[in-house]
Amino acid sequence: MNGGPSGFNNAPVTKTFVIASAIFTIFLRIKGGPDKLGLSYQDILRNPRLWKLILSVFAFSSTSEMMFGLYLLYYFRVFERQIGSNKYLVFILFSVIVSLLFEIFAVALLKDPSANLLTSGPYGLIFASFVPFYFDIPVSTRFHMFSNHFSDKSFIYLAGVQLLLSSWKRSILPGICGILAGSLYRLNIFGIRKAKRTYPAPMAPSTEPAEDAIATLVSMGFDRSSARQALVQARNDINTATNILLEALSH
Repeated sequence: MNGGPSGFNNAPVTKTFVIASAIFTIFLRIKGGPDKLGLSYQDILRNPRLWKLILSVFAFSSTSEMMFGLYLLYYFRVFERQIGSNKYLVFILFSVIVSLLFEIFAVALLKDPSANLLTSGPYGLIFASFVPFYFDIPVSTRFHMFSNHFSDKSFIYLAGVQLLLSSWKRSILPGICGILAGSLYRLNIFGIRKAKRTYPAPMAPSTEPAEDAIATLVSMGFDRSSARQALVQARNDINTATNILLEALSH
């Protein structure tokens, strides 16, 4: 399973976010400061610094966290292709802001001024993305290893577990906050998710969907026949066809 066509095709928001995270992390590592970005009780409630709060959303604390984090951000570009860049930007803003509020609330409850409690990086967005990944991305292949059942989605979950445990207690809490933010988005709290699209009428029977569009949907885990039918109904619009297929899976 992959995130669709290679590269950042049809995923400009993801491209911008990934590049920004990489640049901020590398720049701060050169300056010797990414490990000092973790949010603490003192930073948030006693001596709040807006610049540190903003950088903490983008810059990872270590190279290993950056590698796993950027890989997951890159994979999750599939959601931008599914719902469109505008809706995906709303998802990013909601996930980042809500998870950050959860983190601030958690730090305020823990009241430990002695150390940085939370690691930095876009943990809120990454782990919020695991919610639609779990519910909306179908399994395309399954296999057995040492009497255990696995699927192509297992590798993404393993990368997520590695990132979640990368800084132990400092990274677990931001990850949990991200999952909570993603769950609230899925529950459509405050009506954050826009109303479902009204799908266009089917194309004329003689019009065949583009082969590359069918291949894109197949790469997301849908079977070829269903992908073709959805594209016919959606007039060859991949985003609309994806939504049609996801709604069919949910029924």
